[in-house]
Amino acid sequence: MTDDPKEQEAHLRAISGAGKPLRRSAGIVLFRLHSGRPQVLLGHMGGPFWRRKDTGAWTIPKGGYDEEDALQAACREFAEEIGHPVPEGDLLPLGEILQSNGKIVTAWAVEGDLDPALARSNTFELEWPPGTGRRQSYPELDRVAWFTLAEAAVKAVTAQGQLFERLGKALATRGTPVGPV
Repeated sequence: MTDDPKEQEAHLRAISGAGKPLRRSAGIVLFRLHSGRPQVLLGHMGGPFWRRKDTGAWTIPKGGYDEEDALQAACREFAEEIGHPVPEGDLLPLGEILQSNGKIVTAWAVEGDLDPALARSNTFELEWPPGTGRRQSYPELDRVAWFTLAEAAVKAVTAQGQLFERLGKALATRGTPVGPV
C-alpha cells in the first residue's frame, strides 16, 4: 500500500463497500499472562439481538470516531465500555482490520489485569420490541471475560481474530509462549 494518505483513504473506501461512507472504530485489546499464556479481555455485546448468541457475539472494547484521534477514541471507548481507564503501559499497535459490516477498526494492545466483575459498561437506548414505541436501555457490553487467544478468535467478531493473531506474533517475538491462535 502507498504512503500517501489520500490514496490510503481511497483504498479503504473501495474495500469497505463502494458508495458507503467510511466508518471507523478504534479499540484496545487488554491482555494478561495467565499461567504464562496470554489471555485477552472481551466484552459480550449487549441488547436483545445478542442476548442468546455466543460465538461471534464478543468484541474488543471499541467504538466509532470521526475527527478524534484514533488512539484517543480507543482509550475513551475502553473507559466507557469497561468502566476503567486503559492501564498504563506500552501500547502495541495492532493495525487495522476490516469487519464484515464495512467498519474499519484500528486497535492497540496493552498488558494489564482486570476483574471482570468490576467492569461497568455505558448504555444505549433501543425501541424494543420493534414497533411498540417502548424504549429500553441496554449495556453496550453486558459482561466481560478473559479468553486465550485461540478462544478469543472463535468467540469474537470474525475479523477481530486477526488482531489476536497479530498480538500472538508480537508476544512470540518477545519470547512469550503463545499456544495455538
